[in-house]
This record gives sequence, C-alpha cells and structure tokens, in this order.
Amino acid sequence: MGTDKRYRLSEICREIGVEYDGPDIEIDGIDTLGGAVSGKLSFFNSQKYASDLSSTRASAVLLEEKYRSMLPDGVIALVTDEPYLKLALATSFFAHEISAREYSPSTGEGCDISSTARFGEGVELGDGVVVMAGAYIGDGCRIGDGSIIHPNVTIYHHCRLGDRCIVHSGTVIGSDGYGFAHTADGRHIKIHQLGAVVVGDDVEIGSNTTIDRGALGDTLIGDGCKIDNLVQIGHNCELGENCLIVSQTGLSGSTRLGRNVVFGGQSASAGHLEVGDFATVAARGGVTKSLEGGAVYAGFPATDIASWRREKAIIRKMSHKKR
Repeated sequence: MGTDKRYRLSEICREIGVEYDGPDIEIDGIDTLGGAVSGKLSFFNSQKYASDLSSTRASAVLLEEKYRSMLPDGVIALVTDEPYLKLALATSFFAHEISAREYSPSTGEGCDISSTARFGEGVELGDGVVVMAGAYIGDGCRIGDGSIIHPNVTIYHHCRLGDRCIVHSGTVIGSDGYGFAHTADGRHIKIHQLGAVVVGDDVEIGSNTTIDRGALGDTLIGDGCKIDNLVQIGHNCELGENCLIVSQTGLSGSTRLGRNVVFGGQSASAGHLEVGDFATVAARGGVTKSLEGGAVYAGFPATDIASWRREKAIIRKMSHKKR
C-alpha cells in the first residue's frame, strides 16, 4: 500500500527511543527485509530470516548488536535490544489517518449504487458494479468490473477487488491484523497494519467473513477462490488460485496456500506455514506444520488421512477392550 508520508530517520529514532547519529536520510515506509527497497525501514528479530538480512535493500534495519555484521554494506544499523517493539512504535508514523468524511466515488458505466452506501476518498468502481444498502468502501479502494457488494459489507482503505467478485452481507475486508509487540512489563503495543487486502478476479466471499489487511505487505486472495460464511483469514495470508475455504475455518497470519487447496469446515492453520497445491484438509483438521500438496489430511495435528483413520480405529478398539 502506497503512502506519501516521509520522515527523517533521526526523527523516527528519537520518537521510538533508538540512539542514532548517522546520515539523516529520508524514510518513506516500512517493509520486510525481503521486500524493502531504498528509503524503507525494516527489522530483524529471528534467525529464520538471516538470509534476507544479508541481502536486504532496506536503507535502515532495527536489530540487535550481535547481528550488525550481517548487514550489507551501506545499510544503516539501528541497534536495539527490542527490535520488534521498536518496529511497533515506528509503524505509527505511517498508519493511515482515519476520517469519517464522505466522498463520491469514481464510477464506470452501468453502476448501481444504493443511496445509503458510503465511500471514502478516491474510491474507484469499475463498470457494472453493484453496491447495496449500508455498505462502506474506504479511502483508495478499487472494485473491479461486474462486482457485487451486498448490504452492510465493510471494505477498509486501499483494498482492491478484481472483476466479477461477490461479497456477501456483513463481511469485513481489510480490518487490522492481530499484531502486537509486548513490553517487559506486560503491555501490548499495537503494530499498525500498513498493508492492504488484494482480491483477484471471480472470487466469492460469504457473509460475516473477515479478511485482515497485511502488517507490512498485502494479504492476497487468488483468482477464483470461494470463501464460505464465518471464515477468518489472518494478516499476510496468501491464497493461490481456486482455493475452497469452508465455514468456520481460521487461517493464522502468514499462512500460504497453493492453488486449489481445500480447507473443510472448522479446520484451521497455525501461522507462517505452507500448504501445497491440491491439498485437502478435512473438517476440523488442525494444520501445525507445512504440508505437501496433492494429499488429503485430517485430525489434530493434521496427518495424512489414511494414518489418521488407522489411529482412530486403534483407539476405538482399545476403548472397547477396556469395557
């Protein structure tokens, strides 16, 4: 998500409590180590991303002293014992400014818009878009041709929907992801969610579903996905094309699904894992580690369904013997 905000690095460091006496460059945003380019601030607090640290193109990185030597030449080290907490404080500089002001959207041909729908600044609607009663579409959003927004849908600022999408009543797209850093004395500091949600073409989203915006990059929903009612998709999840996500499923942040993945009803994933193409997770399956594609999984923790069935059969036989 783009921003026009720019700050001197010295100003950011002063406000977040990091000592800094280097060149006073201009910072125009925050991004991950892998996604950052010149002008961006980033952070490092996990060995899992060591390769990203050594190749990052960020202008400055929050990190502990022991990792300073891993930075590429020319990247400014912002040394702190609490890089994640300092990141949380820095995100407030680039948070979107919330406003209740209303504007008229830019509309294509043949749109049908309820008089009770409300719009933020700079909203763009493609041809033939239908927006029904009580819907709200926030600043900078774009809705593609032929899409239908049902009553009381809320789409937060700078989210983008492709062509021919259907969003059912009560759904919220682009609400803040569940991101907090924690102080030594137990307070929880908000990480302002600076990404957005990007939805592809021909996606249908059921009623009362929530899709969180990304913390730094975007949450991505691929073309052709069909998402049921009462689904929760966390920040920075990525769904490949044609995924099927059934009611009451919860995907934790940064879950990545390949194409044509199926999650059955009341199934769930832990965060920061991958599920391969054409995998199926049966109803109430709990995914705790990355799964290969082309297989069916069941149970908690999710395992291949043949193994799960054998385990259930053994447990049932054992319970019968004890009677």
